[in-house]
Amino acid sequence: MASMARKLVVEVVEAHDLLPKDGMGTSSPYVVVDFDGQRRKTQTVLRNLNPTWNEALEFDVIGPVDDAGETVEVEVYHDRRVGPSRRNNFLGRVRIDSRKVVKQGEEAVESFPVEKKRFFSWVRGDIYLKVYYVDEPKPPAPPSEAAPKSDEPPPTAEAVNMDAGKTDAPVTVQLPEAAEQAPEAAAPESENSPPPQPPPEEPPVTAADAEKPKESDAPPPVTENGGTGNPAETAEANPAPPPPEPEKEAIPKWVPQPRQMAPPARTPEAMERSKYDLVDKMQYLFVRIVRARKLPGNAKPHVRVSAYGRNVSTRTARQSVFFEWNQTFAFVRDASAAAADPSALEISVWDLPPDSDLNDEEDEHFLGGVRFDVAEVPLRDPPDSPLAPQWYRLEGGRGRGGDLMLATWVGTQADDSFPHAWKADAPTSHAGSHSKVYVSPKLWYIRATVIEAQDTVTPSIKEHAVYVRAALGFQVLKTRNAVSRNGAPPSWNEDLLFVEAEPFGEDQKLVLSLELRHGKDAIVLGSASIPLSTVERRVDDRKVASRWLDLLPTSEEAQAKKGRRPVHGGRLHVRVCFDGGYHVSDEPQNAESDYRPSARQLWRSPVGVVELGIIGCRGLLPVRTVDGKGTTDAYAVAKYGPKWARTRTAADSFDPAWNEQYTWPVYDPCTVLTVAVFDQSDDGKDATSRPMGKVRIRLSTLETNRIYRGSYPLLLLLPSGVKRMGEIELAVRFSRAGSALDLLHVYGQPMLPAMHHLRPIPAAQREPLRLAAARIVAAHLGRSEPSLKREVALWVLDAAGEPRGYSMRRVRANWYRIVAAISWVADLARWVEDTRAWRNPTTTLLVHGVLVLLVWFPELAAPTVTAHVAAVGAWRYRRRARGLAPHPCLRASQAEALEREELDEEFDPVPSARGPEVVRARYDRMRGVAARFQAMLGDVAAQAERVQALVTWRDPRATGMFVALCFLLAVALYVVPARMAAVAAGFYYLRHPIFRDRLSPAAVNFYRRLPSLADRII
Repeated sequence: MASMARKLVVEVVEAHDLLPKDGMGTSSPYVVVDFDGQRRKTQTVLRNLNPTWNEALEFDVIGPVDDAGETVEVEVYHDRRVGPSRRNNFLGRVRIDSRKVVKQGEEAVESFPVEKKRFFSWVRGDIYLKVYYVDEPKPPAPPSEAAPKSDEPPPTAEAVNMDAGKTDAPVTVQLPEAAEQAPEAAAPESENSPPPQPPPEEPPVTAADAEKPKESDAPPPVTENGGTGNPAETAEANPAPPPPEPEKEAIPKWVPQPRQMAPPARTPEAMERSKYDLVDKMQYLFVRIVRARKLPGNAKPHVRVSAYGRNVSTRTARQSVFFEWNQTFAFVRDASAAAADPSALEISVWDLPPDSDLNDEEDEHFLGGVRFDVAEVPLRDPPDSPLAPQWYRLEGGRGRGGDLMLATWVGTQADDSFPHAWKADAPTSHAGSHSKVYVSPKLWYIRATVIEAQDTVTPSIKEHAVYVRAALGFQVLKTRNAVSRNGAPPSWNEDLLFVEAEPFGEDQKLVLSLELRHGKDAIVLGSASIPLSTVERRVDDRKVASRWLDLLPTSEEAQAKKGRRPVHGGRLHVRVCFDGGYHVSDEPQNAESDYRPSARQLWRSPVGVVELGIIGCRGLLPVRTVDGKGTTDAYAVAKYGPKWARTRTAADSFDPAWNEQYTWPVYDPCTVLTVAVFDQSDDGKDATSRPMGKVRIRLSTLETNRIYRGSYPLLLLLPSGVKRMGEIELAVRFSRAGSALDLLHVYGQPMLPAMHHLRPIPAAQREPLRLAAARIVAAHLGRSEPSLKREVALWVLDAAGEPRGYSMRRVRANWYRIVAAISWVADLARWVEDTRAWRNPTTTLLVHGVLVLLVWFPELAAPTVTAHVAAVGAWRYRRRARGLAPHPCLRASQAEALEREELDEEFDPVPSARGPEVVRARYDRMRGVAARFQAMLGDVAAQAERVQALVTWRDPRATGMFVALCFLLAVALYVVPARMAAVAAGFYYLRHPIFRDRLSPAAVNFYRRLPSLADRII
């Protein structure tokens, strides 16, 4: 296989709104791109502030792009030869981290605002680039570069003369003519060779020319339009290697700078190395069966391993030169297993099918065995190298003895062989019971904008309603009905959003069909399809190119079956693109684990790492019955971001112990980690998984570098009520990857990508799109091997079953949440009332003093309030939660005492599947709740109308009194200073109860007598 060479490609597309530099209101810009000591330039576009280049510049990459840590520097300059100017010719620059570069096929045009080089630089505008890398086969090395062999003939005289000429002659680099004419100020200061003399017509070098490009950056020949680069640029950027004798070497005019190796960045892959320090280390006895030899040729052997009272079997051997198995088994070394048989490890070879029963009378099928003392098995602890397998003589078998290659050692779950080993506590009937890590596919939004249609109907129909139906897989959407009169083409200008996962193949197509609504029937006028592989990608809100689709007419056979004549389809004007600037959500809004957009170019660096240790469960309830005995085969699934982690299945255990640890990179601390427990059952036809509970942990509630370990209840809401299925023990730790300022900076950034703010998705489309994304993710994970069941993924994503409708329990829970959130308002009102009632005279006198102080010095009001809030927060710091992270709460969910009817209504899908009597009873109860809500709305409307009636003269006497009182109050405030009036009003409000009447004040009585419009409502 030919070796591959990686190249970084920077496509310079265009720029907008650049700064004029030539003194005539325009600029002649060109672009210089630097990467890893290599430099490329574009051509110059004459006198254009919105230039277009469309040039691709290639760079050689040494090592992986993701680990290079190099920066791609893109600088824009004004060509001084076109428009001479004494001012600085720098137009802006862009710095791109090479770790954000995507591979070819994922690239998209991205807009970058140009940045300053210095603080006092003046730049403006945007530049549009495509940055990606490609892998190409390396060209074969030329014969001259190969080392000569000893047996080769001596070189000819001509070759000797050529080599001598290469050695004696100085090495020079032929520069383009335009580069030799560059001004002296354009040469870099760090060059060893003297700069060329400037032409006489050039102005003298000034301090403002310090930011000009280097000598090798002189612009290429000026052209009117941007095109392909000059071939001489390659020779200029990569000068010829020096000869062996350095004393005769002529230094080129520009030498690539040595590559500056950046410090190793902490990438997500490096952060995911787990130390297993959050879980309990479990010792396992590992047995690896590799191969056997010297067995009977017609045998079909398998190996049986017995340890700690458990027996396991390999598959039937693959026969080649040896009998091959290459299987590893792990037996847990707990107290109960050691008590059963603490020292026996027996390995036997049988000439029988693996699932056959053995007895003492079948010695003719026994090929031999090996017995070990467990106490003498070596201990291996990573990072020790794997134990090498050895040949052991089989003893006790029929015929001549054979040899078995195996290795056995004692290790922990941190062993390299543990993930692939068959665990003795796993069920034998489930093939996919091992621990596994899955990755969700990258999801994209597809925006199809239906603009208009032409030539769609026959002239005989004067008025008709036409709409477009779009289908992508199971997702079907349609536009609104467009009414066309007198042959006018219908138009919609409507966006249709779909969800699809990578990769996009040729068989994946977006089908658009134009349909005519005629009465109750729909006539298909024509249809067209767009392969997803041809759809353009974008990462911002720029407009992509639209296209006209020829709608193919429907088949004559299909129309003949319906008794209609074929109708010509016409043309459809659409605009289709992949929107990579959005985050495609597949989780509920309150349980999001990732907010990154689809386009990798827009991803930020991780700010931390979350480590989860799934220790085990305790007190699980039996989920099913096998042979008259309740049993549970439990496993756990953890999900954060696109990464899913599944533990192994613990067979027939109500207290399973997994002690597995997983790590995820964190890009936003305000996200949620989800852990769910399932029971894996095998009913004979297909394995199913039943949920047993779910736990969600918000990372923002975790302190940095602190381990939270404890048990979380597994609660399951069923139509019969809340059922506690047991509890799960977890250990969680969040640690930051960079500085604390980087982590705090995230809190000031938008939670969702910019496209959600520039072009928001309508609220009515968010939930359908989320459910469609969840179905796509579940289908993708179901195709893995071993698969993660579809029902498991849907239940974790809260997308299983039919969407639920109204829930009285949730209404009460949300109401009490509001009451608890604004309880401080009630506490403040209660405190003010107690102060006004002089319950504590000292407090009331202090309030009088603070009132006078704030009125006389109003500038102290804002600092006083903020200081009070800070004091409250500091006081409550002592009472913060120090134990477990928050977990599902029955009291907050209003699930402690539920009525059967409310649960039945909550689990009833929409539309209802219950009988008419049940639906009528629910409707009557809903009418009672709605009546109270209606009365509350009426009271709010009446209070608002009374305020409005103060100046509307509906009650002439009341309005007259109010106007006169306002006039007198205005005169009094003009005469009396405002501070004294405020203090007097405060003292009057806080007067002692002996100076107050028990009846309501006159102002309240006046307000209550104002008229409202309630008497005019029928």
